[in-house]
Amino acid sequence: MKTKQLYLVVSICLLASCSGSSRRQEEKREIGYDLPVTYNPPAYICYKAPAAITIDGILSAEEWDLVPCVSAFADIAGDTQRKPFLQTSVKMAYNDNGLYIAAMMEEPNIRADMTEHDSPLYLNNNFEFFFNPANDTHNYAEYEVNALGTEWDLFLTKPYRDGGVAFNNWEFMGMQSAVHVNGTINNPNDTDTSWSVEIFLPWKSIYQLKPGKNKPEAGEQIRANFSRAEWDENKEDNHFWAWAPSNARNIHMPEFWGFVQLSGKTAGTGEETFIKHPGEDTKWILRNLYYRQNQYYKAFGEYAASLADLKAADVCPEESIAQLTLSNTPSMYEITLPSPNGQVWSIRQDGLVWSN
Repeated sequence: MKTKQLYLVVSICLLASCSGSSRRQEEKREIGYDLPVTYNPPAYICYKAPAAITIDGILSAEEWDLVPCVSAFADIAGDTQRKPFLQTSVKMAYNDNGLYIAAMMEEPNIRADMTEHDSPLYLNNNFEFFFNPANDTHNYAEYEVNALGTEWDLFLTKPYRDGGVAFNNWEFMGMQSAVHVNGTINNPNDTDTSWSVEIFLPWKSIYQLKPGKNKPEAGEQIRANFSRAEWDENKEDNHFWAWAPSNARNIHMPEFWGFVQLSGKTAGTGEETFIKHPGEDTKWILRNLYYRQNQYYKAFGEYAASLADLKAADVCPEESIAQLTLSNTPSMYEITLPSPNGQVWSIRQDGLVWSN
């Protein structure tokens, strides 16, 4: 009799467990994902410098007039936000030694109060740039400067959202920079015009971020972004404007950064067209699945075990679905997809994207 009772209890527990598991699976399949994110980063052709550039903060005509500007800045959160009310102009040029950046910030009341190197300069009105030469969203550099010429350069292992660590003691080796102020600093009783900065980065410094690379090549593409923090006079409200908006108040989303394509031509001698690599659309499909895995993990404490759980057909063309593969554990995953040229791309739980 006791054996029959025990059998009955075990059977009931197993049924309850199976029923609970079934309900959990049904619940997971019912998750409502965000709509796929559109992919449209800006692009810039970086030409060879038309003349020798002196790093003095002054954007002289001989040095910079033939060099095109990047496209207009927008609010970092996207087109739904107020457009920038002050102009920001950024230009780039290069030679065999390194990369030159020039930026001009329109500003009727130039203000800055941080003077210590590696201070958090986003708390001042500032100019910033970000570089990810490997185009994998990991191991990138950030640089900030204010109107006093105070600088902050740092290295990030990966975005903060993915558990990235920032190293403030990291430096751009051999960097040169200078700020020029067209007005006065911290004087609210007059009207200023602008402040500008020139920066030189040796290639050896840039390629700290891409081991094995030593010199630039025509056609090479570097992922980059430029931004600007603008605070009101009481520091109670701020604006973050960027060349490549991320549709969020977070610039540490390298997948949204723009493309800087190096040209073999000298500025002013002809134009070159940006060439989109075939793997970029494939990488963006993987990126959207990464977003969905993050949503799934947030809802259920583990990553989806199947492409069906991610509703992959919503973000992947029908002809590519059969080529998608997903391998995972509760705390890790890898999704792969070949691009049209046969190159196989992968993404994992911390956002790293790479090709085999």
